Amino acid sequence: MKAIRRFTVRPVLPEPLRPLSDLARNLRWSWHAETRDLFQSVDPERWAAADRDPVRLLGSVPPARLAELAQDRRFLRRLAAAADDLDDYVRGARWYQAQPGELPSAVAYFSPEFGITAALPQYSGGLGILAGDHLKAASDLGVPLIGVGLLYRHGYFRQTLSRDGWQQEHYPVLDPHELPVALLEEADGTPASVALALPGGRRLHARIWLAQVGRVPLLMLDSDVEENDPGERGVTDRLYGGGSEHRLLQEMLLGIGGVRAVRAYCRLTGHPEPEVFHTNEGHAGFLGLERIAELGAAGLDFDAALEAVRAGTVFTTHTPVPAGIDRFDRDLVARHFGPDAELPGVETERVLRLGRETYPGGEPGLFNMAVMGLRLGQRANGVSLLHGQVSREMFAGLWPGFDAEEVPITSVTNGVHAPTWVAPEVLRLGARQVGAQRAEDALTAGGSERWDAVAGIPDLDIWELRRTLREQLVTEVRRRLTASWRQRGAGTAELGWIDGVLDPDVLTIGFARRVPSYKRLTLMLSDPRRLTDLLLDPERPVQIVVAGKAHPADDGGKRLVQELVRFADDPRVRHRIVFLPDYGMGMAQKLYPGCDIWLNNPLRPLEACGTSGMKAALNGCLNLSVLDGWWDEWFQPDFGWAIPTADGAGTDPDRRDAIEAAALYDLLEQRVAPRFYERGRTGLPDRWIEMVRQTLTLLGPKVLAGRMVQEYVERLYTPAAHAHRALTPETARALAAWKDRVRGAWPGVRVDHVETTTATPTAELGSTLGLRVRVALAGLAPEDVEVQAVSGRVDPEDRLTEVSATPLKPVGNPDREGRWLYEGPLALDRTGPYGYTVRILPSHRLLASPTEMGLVTVPAQDAATGAGVLLR
Repeated sequence: MKAIRRFTVRPVLPEPLRPLSDLARNLRWSWHAETRDLFQSVDPERWAAADRDPVRLLGSVPPARLAELAQDRRFLRRLAAAADDLDDYVRGARWYQAQPGELPSAVAYFSPEFGITAALPQYSGGLGILAGDHLKAASDLGVPLIGVGLLYRHGYFRQTLSRDGWQQEHYPVLDPHELPVALLEEADGTPASVALALPGGRRLHARIWLAQVGRVPLLMLDSDVEENDPGERGVTDRLYGGGSEHRLLQEMLLGIGGVRAVRAYCRLTGHPEPEVFHTNEGHAGFLGLERIAELGAAGLDFDAALEAVRAGTVFTTHTPVPAGIDRFDRDLVARHFGPDAELPGVETERVLRLGRETYPGGEPGLFNMAVMGLRLGQRANGVSLLHGQVSREMFAGLWPGFDAEEVPITSVTNGVHAPTWVAPEVLRLGARQVGAQRAEDALTAGGSERWDAVAGIPDLDIWELRRTLREQLVTEVRRRLTASWRQRGAGTAELGWIDGVLDPDVLTIGFARRVPSYKRLTLMLSDPRRLTDLLLDPERPVQIVVAGKAHPADDGGKRLVQELVRFADDPRVRHRIVFLPDYGMGMAQKLYPGCDIWLNNPLRPLEACGTSGMKAALNGCLNLSVLDGWWDEWFQPDFGWAIPTADGAGTDPDRRDAIEAAALYDLLEQRVAPRFYERGRTGLPDRWIEMVRQTLTLLGPKVLAGRMVQEYVERLYTPAAHAHRALTPETARALAAWKDRVRGAWPGVRVDHVETTTATPTAELGSTLGLRVRVALAGLAPEDVEVQAVSGRVDPEDRLTEVSATPLKPVGNPDREGRWLYEGPLALDRTGPYGYTVRILPSHRLLASPTEMGLVTVPAQDAATGAGVLLR
């Protein structure tokens, strides 16, 4: 029989145990070992049965046990200490509060998914885990962040396998009352809510759930409320589910509804209003439209409001391929905005223009969320140095006339939240070496000086730690494999072989991630015979643990999973290679520490960052990866291996896979496995241990989410807050009018004549070249522009590389034709083929970058006299 109604019966805690409720409701427990240990001591068996979720645990503990704990003075002392520690953590000054200067009063951070803990399954992969780590690191550092997302009633799907290895999806219903969240309430106790207008006079209502992530509130909007019709109730049903209109409504609710939720939260709690809005990928881009509408209601016209909004907006792009960006039919977007729908005060055509693909090859009938994000954010970044370069090339068409390297998209390389991902055993070893407080500081704020102490840990301690973690992984794999085979229909008599799966003394390789084709889950299967030989080598065997989910609509990805599973099912090798279904945070926290090698073999450069290898590295696991994402930036032979890439233009995909798979096998056979099994004079693999030590000391401080958030604060949030403060309504109107005037005049701006004081084709290093440039400004004043000499090396086609720009200065007054003369020196500071050009750019103190407006003027071919290539 099925229940006709479901509700949650909450336990009544005895008064002395009331602090347990506060500890359970603040998600700091998910990365604070002492708090988790406290909950485990309440009832170890029920703690395990509740999947280490304090809310579920407290709902299952018998009253008699609660009464017993309420009289246990030792437990009450531990409880009081944990409660005091949380209070000090939440209220005390941290890194942010010690920084000089005027930092943002608050930052609103929007993301479609957040991976905080397995107990709050609102994530699908790297984007969500990154967002969760961002919030946790901000909490540790004291950054006044407000997270904004959606509460999905089904979360992301759970994955099982059929008997023949085909992925099957399941969508369990999540009851918010059983999750570590609470409704945001108005002063009278009624639930706070937001609403969006839909076409045809309908409304989309949503309540606001609050998850407390340490010091950081996370607001999650939920459309499954009685005020909505069935269609609207389902808007927040599944993460990345449904068709185009469903996704559009999700993203409107996230962006527009999210801003309204932030306003409600600040009104009800007194939290400072955000000065900076951070859009984590394009899904939340509509937040800029809501803020434009707010300013419009306060009397600002669209152009001035746009400038004010852009000043305080940061946009992070995570995808290196156009196919990874949400794009909607232009007519669908138009139907949801305007007088009969949402934001009636904003002209629909202005909305559509923000998402229009105006670059060569763009689709005029599509609305591009990333393009809108870039147009609504004055500051933008990719998530690794290489990804920043890829992003500048991918979006260069939005800044015509500029080389890709000048496109105003910078990089902040991702990091991971060490207290979440470092195994307790690793943390205890560090605390034993340097002290608990110093170890905690090293994991949160970083700093190489805090990690150098790893060099003093004895080899034997490191090796015993690695074996302990490997042994724990073997136990976990056997448990999960047994459960998986039972789900696939196997009986007890068929599962005796699982007791021999994996060996705690064998080199262990991990590979776990989403399964789009570019991540190449099955590259390791390119030569099954060679892989089998590696697995079964009598002297230097390897064993591999694989996990990953394919998107429910991606049959190609599901076929890759099935191919891997069928290989792993083979009785000859199934004790050496396993596929674990339902990859998630709980599995990952066991998998990373237990592996010796973390394998990553995407098609370069399609991995934006790839943070799984960072989590593995923090546990002393070595990386074996294609030079993509963060590994391209930080790889050194001291602590890992780089898989060579075959990315020549003439290499077809199949041949490329074959070449790179052969390189992978070579590395494993000739370098990785020999290094692991080689023993020194002490009987330990001293060269392997030294690589582990170098991984921790050299990579450890770099891969931290604390380092990442500090960079966001210093390089993006603080400049954005200052720009936001500078854009008063009057200033915003003036800036918008100035831009309009410059755009109107720009077709008439030109470089009429360039001459130099040297007409010879060669010159000496260290000499100075004098430049005289005559320009027409079409009614603009010299303070409206900057005239630059741009110089650098030249390639065989006379294209400038390694360029530097030198401003030239106006001399005297305009001539009779209104042209201005600019002069300046050009230092010849390098030898070899060298050249220069001149250009004119808009210039204004409130522009974040001289390329911001996408306007540039360069000389016509016949404008130069005595100019050209020098020092050949």
